[in-house]
Parts: sequence; C-alpha cells; structure tokens
Amino acid sequence: MKTRAMMVGGVPLGGGAPVSVQSMTNTDTRDVRATLAQIRELADAGCDIVRVSVYDEDCVKAVRALVDGSPVPLVADIHFDHRLAVGAIENGIAKLRINPGNIGGEANVKRVADAAKAHHIPIRIGVNCGSLEKDILARYGGPTPEGMVESALRHAKMLEDQHFGDIVLSLKSSDVRRTVEAYRLAASKCDYPLHVGVTEAGLPGSGNIKSAIGIGALLLDGIGDTIRVSLTGSPIPEAQAAIDILRAVGLRGGARFVSCPTCGRTRIDVPAVARAVENEFKNLDRDITIAVMGCVVNGPGEARDADIALCGGDGCGALYVKGKFVRKLTGDLTAAFIGAVKEMADEL
Repeated sequence: MKTRAMMVGGVPLGGGAPVSVQSMTNTDTRDVRATLAQIRELADAGCDIVRVSVYDEDCVKAVRALVDGSPVPLVADIHFDHRLAVGAIENGIAKLRINPGNIGGEANVKRVADAAKAHHIPIRIGVNCGSLEKDILARYGGPTPEGMVESALRHAKMLEDQHFGDIVLSLKSSDVRRTVEAYRLAASKCDYPLHVGVTEAGLPGSGNIKSAIGIGALLLDGIGDTIRVSLTGSPIPEAQAAIDILRAVGLRGGARFVSCPTCGRTRIDVPAVARAVENEFKNLDRDITIAVMGCVVNGPGEARDADIALCGGDGCGALYVKGKFVRKLTGDLTAAFIGAVKEMADEL
C-alpha cells in the first residue's frame, strides 16, 4: 500500500521508502553514557531508528546529549505529559510516540502538534490492545481489531483537527492473529504509514516466531513502513531478528542462507558447515545467496537458485557457482567453501 511520505531525521518513512528497522533502549534514559552505548550497539546491529523512554524532566534534559551523540534518529516515547513532548522536540528529537487522547485535552494536543509541525517531527500514535478506551472495550465486547483501529483513528483525528498530518500508526497486540487483522483493517481505511510489530512477543525463540509470522504476513501483503521486533531482555537481538524477517520476505539485501534439513543420505556434516558459513558471512553486505546441501537429490536443484552452493557427496563436495558445477571439493570442506564464497564476495 502507498502511504504518506515523511522523514524521521534522515530516514525516509512511508511513500514507498524501504522498510526501516527500529528498536528501543531499556537503559535509564537519564544515564546518557549507558543509553548512548546501547543506542550505538543497536545501530551497529542494524537499527535505522531507536526509541527512548522520556518520562520526566531529567530525561528531557538528556535528550539533547543523546541526539548529539546518536548515529541514528531518535524517537521519544512519552505518555500523559505534553510538556515532556514539547521539551523533547525542542531538544532535537526526530519523532514522537504519544497518544493525543491522554495528554490532557485539546489545548495540550495543539501545543504538541504546533511544536512538531514547526520542527518537522512526525508523531506515532501507538495503540495496544491492553490500553484501549473503556467505551471502545464496551462497544466491541473486549479488545478487537475493529476497536483498535477505531481508537487509532480517533487519536489521529485529534492531530488532524490541529492541521497536523505527519502521523504514523501502530496497532499492536501480543496475539498474532489480532495484530495482523488490525493492521490489515487500518491499511484499508487510511494512508498513514504503519509501524508494525507484535507487542510483548516474549523471550527470544518463541518471540521471534510470533514476530516473524505477524510481521512477515503483513510485509508480504505490502503493509508496513517500519518494523520493531519486541523481545524480552536485551534489545540488541531485536535488530537482527527484524533484519532476518526483511531478508526472508525479500525486502532487505545482504547474504541469504539455504541449507537442507539432512536425511539418511547425508555424508557430510551439513549443520557444522552451514553454521560456520553463516557465522562467517552473516554481516556481509553483498546481495548473495549461499547454499549448503547434503546430497545430490535436491542439492543441484537448489544450487541453480543460489549464487554459490556446496552439494555434499561421500566425504567430499561439489562446488556450484551460478548454478554450474565448478569443481570437486575435498579435505576441509568448510574452509574450502568459505574460501570460495570469499572469492565470489570480493568480485561482487
């Protein structure tokens, strides 16, 4: 879907721009040194945009130093207090996450909208199924996709009434199906850019699965302008998880890995070779597909779709480049194949 175009600092959002990756710090925002360290870690891990909690005046004061030291645009996450939002904007924040309905009436909404407009700051309205308005819960009999969309559009109208239109929506639930249905409904009703994620997805592992299903389904529908994977614990793995999702649906370049599940015909240590290859090239910024296959049944076929592939034999392997057999590999297959991939990557 084509959405409104806007900028978050130097990162384009909506309007057909590439899907960006976000995460959020979990340090004490007032601790500038610790928060900046985590922001830089997130940027190194692949985040395009990072959000920080701004919950008191000391956080507002820290925003300037965080903005000045950050390699990526920062978003201020604010609840209830419009003064914190205005202060964060004046201190250089690139985007707000705030719900207009809970900051104290039309006059306060106008103050935030005017400040954001003056500084060209988008505002994300974040609706979670756990914090819907009482009247909406009563009308729909609980948290439903329809209720989530109604809540989001209600908040958006408060900003539109102040002649502010650089609005981003998120409609998150910890339930995958409800999340997907809410975003699909929102996409059919408005052209606001959508920040997509499954909230409170859980620990790494099960949380990755829920996020991949929910975010991936929407991205394959053409829905989503920026994504965040929400995992319990350190936020650093969230960035890699998000990038993996984007690569899996063909929306992010870099190395892609294919390896077979192995079977009784396998005569080489496919898991060991595949793991070593992925560890070696997981941060490679070349657009390349690398395959490790265990036998001649599916190996040559997969090799035709890969840029470079190892197909296992009886204690040896066959090297394919661009679908064509190149040579037989013997001895240390892992080292030999990694060497061959490096040669190809250097030529790309």
